[in-house]
Amino acid sequence: MALLGMFSNDIAIDLGTANTLIYVKGKGIVLNEPSIVTYDVGSRKIVAIGEESKKMMGRVHKELSTIRPMKDGVIADFEMAEGMIKAFIKKISSNWMPAKRIVICVPSGITEVEKRAVRDTAEHAGAKEVYLISEPMAAAIGIGLDVMAPYGNMIVDIGGGTTEIAVIALSGMPTNYSIRTAGDELTEAIVRFFRSNHNILIGERMAEEIKCQVGSVMPLEEEVIIEVKGRDLVAGVPKVTEVSSVEIREALNPPASQMIEAVKVALEKTAPELSADLLERGIFLTGGGALIKGLDERLKMETGVPVHIAEDPLTAVARGTGKVLEDLDYYKKVLLKR
Repeated sequence: MALLGMFSNDIAIDLGTANTLIYVKGKGIVLNEPSIVTYDVGSRKIVAIGEESKKMMGRVHKELSTIRPMKDGVIADFEMAEGMIKAFIKKISSNWMPAKRIVICVPSGITEVEKRAVRDTAEHAGAKEVYLISEPMAAAIGIGLDVMAPYGNMIVDIGGGTTEIAVIALSGMPTNYSIRTAGDELTEAIVRFFRSNHNILIGERMAEEIKCQVGSVMPLEEEVIIEVKGRDLVAGVPKVTEVSSVEIREALNPPASQMIEAVKVALEKTAPELSADLLERGIFLTGGGALIKGLDERLKMETGVPVHIAEDPLTAVARGTGKVLEDLDYYKKVLLKR
């Protein structure tokens, strides 16, 4: 996927637990691939990244290992994260060269040590200047909200590793709450359900497909039955079973309830004036988790606040990080930290 022509060496990265998106100045989003790395166990040499690596998940032999270098929105394996970033940058550039300036979005709840790790990884990947922006702020900018305005907007960004909840006003976040329950936890809940209720072990990819196809947190207009393939935990042989979308909804309810409870906690912490703004303007859902069927409806039912799913929620954070990159000198004064 090498880009033709001049490659700007200013880029923005949404370094997510589930997916990595790269925005090139003047070109927009040029890469959107899973944050997955396959490497040789003996030499620690990376042999595949992104989509290619995802196809290998659960299928590699003992000489190879497939991992996610990101966990709960932060870097879990520095060496592999650095190698992945370098490989992705090389993939989008016809003539690889280190990025001069990189804007990276990070979860709002990470520690200074974790921020340092992100900066160091980007610098080791060749960046001369690294700027960090919080995910809720990037999401708000990405969906076109005026983050400088003197009224409140609530963003709920549900990624792979974290659910970020923030009320944004006057270029700051007067309310900011983050939990490490998000899309990955929903996927794991489906794996646990099949193990406990059907004595079947299914892979992460299969669980992800089930979540995307029939995952819901409110009754569907038409409930469906799906066929699921896995390994029988008793007999040890391949097995096919059928489950209903009702059962999957029950499996997803515990982590979904944690996410909804977190939104309620954030609302309780919000100042009265800002709460009035939210009743008028509503809650904006971004991230892959926003696509879980019925989540907007259930949030509205449990909070009494209008809920809007952002247009193209999967790329909202990357688009916002890219907008910051395009007008970096302005945002450096009001939002960004190096």
